[in-house]
Amino acid sequence: MKKIKQNDDVIVIAGKDKGKRGTVIKIVSEERVVVENINMAKRHTKPNPNKSIAGGIVSKEMPINISNIALYNPATKKAGRVGVKTLEDGRKVRFFKSDSEVIDS
Repeated sequence: MKKIKQNDDVIVIAGKDKGKRGTVIKIVSEERVVVENINMAKRHTKPNPNKSIAGGIVSKEMPINISNIALYNPATKKAGRVGVKTLEDGRKVRFFKSDSEVIDS
């Protein structure tokens, strides 16, 4: 089971955006994810009248390594380490190791 999934609220723990929070938009690979408004890069685009694309400088999110982000724990208002445990009914759920609070309901 993955420790970070799509639509999770995460906080950056290393890199130029350290301390910023965002939501996981897309999982690119096992090691890289795209987080909303994190690791922004400017791209110069040419205008394309056939596709009605205006030219100019466009900011977009770039993938960030999964080791540089951590799940945000709203109870402690800090980054939290995540573990996986099996409940009595056989379901696997993620939980915060600091306070054993279950993330998946």
